[in-house]
Amino acid sequence: MRHIVLVTVLFTVVAASAVGAAAPPEAVISDPPRDAEHPARMEPLQIMSHGAAMNAVFYLAAGAGPHPTVLLLHGLPGNEQNLDLAQSMRRAGWNTLTLHFRGSWGSGGRYSLAHCIEDAHMAVEFLRNPKTIEKYALQPGRIVIIGHSLGGFLAAKLGAEDPALLGVGLIAAWDVGHDGPLMAEFSAAKLDDAFNDMPGRVVGASGKSVVAEAAAHAKDWSLDAFGSGLAKDRVLIVTAHDGGRESGLRLGDTLKRMGAKVAVADIDTDHPFSDSRIALQSVVIRWLATLPNAPASG
Repeated sequence: MRHIVLVTVLFTVVAASAVGAAAPPEAVISDPPRDAEHPARMEPLQIMSHGAAMNAVFYLAAGAGPHPTVLLLHGLPGNEQNLDLAQSMRRAGWNTLTLHFRGSWGSGGRYSLAHCIEDAHMAVEFLRNPKTIEKYALQPGRIVIIGHSLGGFLAAKLGAEDPALLGVGLIAAWDVGHDGPLMAEFSAAKLDDAFNDMPGRVVGASGKSVVAEAAAHAKDWSLDAFGSGLAKDRVLIVTAHDGGRESGLRLGDTLKRMGAKVAVADIDTDHPFSDSRIALQSVVIRWLATLPNAPASG
């Protein structure tokens, strides 16, 4: 069994023993009874962002609704999309929207970190659009953003800027501003190796362009810079034992000192949580259940 440490602040999400020993939440391991009138369903769609169409999938929860919604953001380039987590959240009563940023995985436009920030904003605007709310039976104003790796950075940035979000979850968040100047010193060969999964998945960007963009925003794109903005949010921070662990734990300590409603889970696994998928889902589902007026299931 992998070692898992949980630290909670101001409210208890789940004790360390609960993750390590207790059975996972029902939403992680069991299908709910089928609702014949309002079954769970999947809706493929496209979301416009600055003139380009982003490919997206909406995992819609069973029941008449309305339901709260999670915007689930993947990393760079998005080989691990955490769709098992999307399914668990849907079983727990949360609609879950996933998408591919401009210039990635067949979405229109060109890829850049700045575009990813804009795209995440556009996804939130889509979820707040009255037509979207009516069409998919969403609960107005009840949006959680959860992101992995680069998606965690995006969730932190949007969470720091948007006080109306219900909660913000960071999963092995990439500390873009911190790492940019360090990676700018890499040799060309080391940089190519670090971003060797971009070709064929991302259009209009390279490891060199991404790192140059990150280095140019060293101060305003660091996780530390988001601390004061996130202190007003309900925040979940999940760290893996990778290069970003220190930044995530430091942000958790910062939020704790600020008196924020933050929970931190540290899981001994790799960056994509390859051998800890059930542990990851359990942490997220239990945290979602602590949010105000969360669905009863899960």
